[in-house]
Amino acid sequence: MCGIAGLLHLDGDGPQLDGALAVLMDAQAHRGPDGAGAFITDRVALGSRRLALVDPRGGGQPLVSEDGALQLVANGELYDDASERRALTGRGHRFATGSDCEVLVHRYEERGLDFASGLRGMWGAALWDEQAERLVLARDPYGIKPLVYALLPGRVLAFASELGALLRLADLPRALDPVAVGQMLSFGQVLGERTIVAAVRRVPAGGMLVADQGELRIVRGDGPVVPAAGSAPVSGADVRDALAGSVRAHLRGDTEVGVLLSGGVDSGLLCALAAVETGPGLKTWTVGFGDAGYDERGLARSVARRYGTDHHELVVSAAQAIEHVADVAASFDEPRADATAIPYWLACGAAGAEVKAVLSGEGGDELFGGYQTYAAGTLGQAGAALAALALPAARRLPLSDARLPLAFKLERLAAGAGMPPLERHVRFKELLDDGERAALGLPAGERLIGEHRSRWAASEGLDQLARLQDLDLWTFCSAGLLSQADRAGMAHGVEVRVPFLDREVAAVAGRLTHRQRVSRLRTKTLLRDVAAPLLPATVADGAKKGFVAPVAGWLRGPLEPLMRELLSPGALAAQGVVDPMAAGRLIDQHLARHRDRSRALWGLMALSLWYQAHIARPPDPESRIGARAANLTRSP
Repeated sequence: MCGIAGLLHLDGDGPQLDGALAVLMDAQAHRGPDGAGAFITDRVALGSRRLALVDPRGGGQPLVSEDGALQLVANGELYDDASERRALTGRGHRFATGSDCEVLVHRYEERGLDFASGLRGMWGAALWDEQAERLVLARDPYGIKPLVYALLPGRVLAFASELGALLRLADLPRALDPVAVGQMLSFGQVLGERTIVAAVRRVPAGGMLVADQGELRIVRGDGPVVPAAGSAPVSGADVRDALAGSVRAHLRGDTEVGVLLSGGVDSGLLCALAAVETGPGLKTWTVGFGDAGYDERGLARSVARRYGTDHHELVVSAAQAIEHVADVAASFDEPRADATAIPYWLACGAAGAEVKAVLSGEGGDELFGGYQTYAAGTLGQAGAALAALALPAARRLPLSDARLPLAFKLERLAAGAGMPPLERHVRFKELLDDGERAALGLPAGERLIGEHRSRWAASEGLDQLARLQDLDLWTFCSAGLLSQADRAGMAHGVEVRVPFLDREVAAVAGRLTHRQRVSRLRTKTLLRDVAAPLLPATVADGAKKGFVAPVAGWLRGPLEPLMRELLSPGALAAQGVVDPMAAGRLIDQHLARHRDRSRALWGLMALSLWYQAHIARPPDPESRIGARAANLTRSP
């Protein structure tokens, strides 16, 4: 919906904040092209850049309580605001706008710090309570909407929707967090509350950062629904009704909503259910590559034809990757070691030319048991041991540029042989082993998996499959997929909505039996049964392929010069993040076809591009605390 930002003098009034606030807001103008608003005093400054989806004319921010004591800026959507609004109005609250987020203001008046609990939607919100001299930063349970913060010199708290905005502040220390760098290069994304910049942290998903009495404290929430032992059986009708209700809620707003349609069952179901609500003409977008084995446009097209959508297709080439890779790195305020960021970014760009919001299928695999790793996990130690035995023979086969070569799969499985379930799952997903991390100068693997261990411990008592799903939801999905969806969408002024990550859908998914999630090697068992009458059989029961870019072949062909430029000894030495010699050995292994190192190399390239866009770029000198902004008005 928008980008938010702000600053707070923790110890009372101080140097003016409007210059720094203006810089933060300008840095997020892409998130909110439809308007801007601010609240500024000697103590606090709040700002919003708005993408107008609900109440376009009257829903400007900050939103204010009846007595003016509360000021709120928020990024996101609330899907049960109509019922909340009726209840609050019945208890005497007066609404000044039609904005869904105004519900948060009046809930805080009644419930204090419990104001966001139990709501349906996605949000990153900042609320200033003038009477209590309290600032509250809050995020939705899945972390769909971002919110980061830092403590600047002089005890000034700064926050924004994007890390890239905070990096525009001259007062912000810019040193990188070595553990976060190691996480990104090992797992594809930075995990938990860390960011890649040591001085910046994320507000925890489902939690709050509270600043009052001159101190900062984290208030953690319950987070998403997890499987509930002994609960009532779940039918296919239960799943369909919950998902249909969520899609209906996510289509709401005063502007048209489209669908990002892949060839998989999750986005196919969203398209089918959305088309039931909207009728023919629903706008859909699909990305393909043209490379054999990577293109799912035909599957997506079969769904689009079935429901008469206004369908658009994009074919991404290596040349387009070269053309846009720097723009993608600049849009993503943290590097992401996944080349699918480029086609996702391009799809959002195409959608943003026609609509302001799209539905996307993130979360379906984690909630309903869709990853092949879950099926592999049912094989346990026996599967890992067999993979270890088969690996030498597989490595003697010619190295393939296929989507996921056999040697790669066996290598990942074999890496977990003899390990407990958590470690085995982590080894399957990691891009670098401990020896490679050490050679690059990165922390050892045990230092990188603290978030994994913490989340694993929190799910004790659930069955192993449910624990793996919960772990992926909090790591791969929340930190990776949702971050990608937000940044790619907001770069083009389009909001990505994720109906699977909904309170009602999660409540149903949390009650599925093991066999309704994974039955032998069949993943997403019940969800596929639900999809069968709604989608072509090739989609509803097709094998899980995953959205993968043909980067292995690209790096041995058109992208090799770019790779060598970004990972040259001179470039890496200037950055001082990883050892250039070790990076060179990865390049040699890949080009000689000794091993597929494309995922690790892409991570290093993403880091180098991000460094050039965000760290090598000097901060704005007008962003220092105490600088004046000519274009912002101070509040009385």
